Amino acid sequence: MTKYARDEFDRVPEASSRQGVHRVASEASRRRLGPILAVGVAALAIGLVAFLFLPKLGFAPAGSPLMAAGSALGSPSASPSVEVPQGTASPGAEPGAEASVAPAASETPAADSPSATVPSAEAQAIDKTQAVAVYNGTTTAGLAGRVSNTVAGDGWTLGPVGNWGGMPQQSSVIYYSGPEQKANAEALGELLNITSLVDSAEFQLPVVVVLGPGFR
Repeated sequence: MTKYARDEFDRVPEASSRQGVHRVASEASRRRLGPILAVGVAALAIGLVAFLFLPKLGFAPAGSPLMAAGSALGSPSASPSVEVPQGTASPGAEPGAEASVAPAASETPAADSPSATVPSAEAQAIDKTQAVAVYNGTTTAGLAGRVSNTVAGDGWTLGPVGNWGGMPQQSSVIYYSGPEQKANAEALGELLNITSLVDSAEFQLPVVVVLGPGFR
């Protein structure tokens, strides 16, 4: 027993329902947080279900990449285009309509084709069996003989070779008898570097080469 006298604070009912203040506050906070936690857990579960299972069932929210892909695949514009070959009529064209065909590029003969290797008419007309006369119209001794060797070395048939007895020449000239001998005169002119060619009927020979001053 205590030595102090009992007062009003010592009279506590034995069947009192009151508890400590801290216990009452803790129970009240638990009651308030319980519904909030339950709602949060339910929302989380619904979100997981919508994220995991709805796409597999064919449902997707509007504007999502899955919905955009599905709409693109199902739209008519996404169907693969069929290329119609040139020269064939399109499916919607009339039966009698003709298909337009692009014109083929013009073919050019190759450089090594037979037509490109055919010699020209002038080249075919050259006849080296025709006699070629060579006359020296200069004061250089032996010039006609030297030039005649060049002509014969190129395969031509030689005619008379000697000194020129006609009118003095200002330059070297090749005389030819008629148009049929022009190709021979041109070929000899290229060989001897003589550019003056004269058609003349005064000579009894097909081609006459007269070497004039300055001939090299």
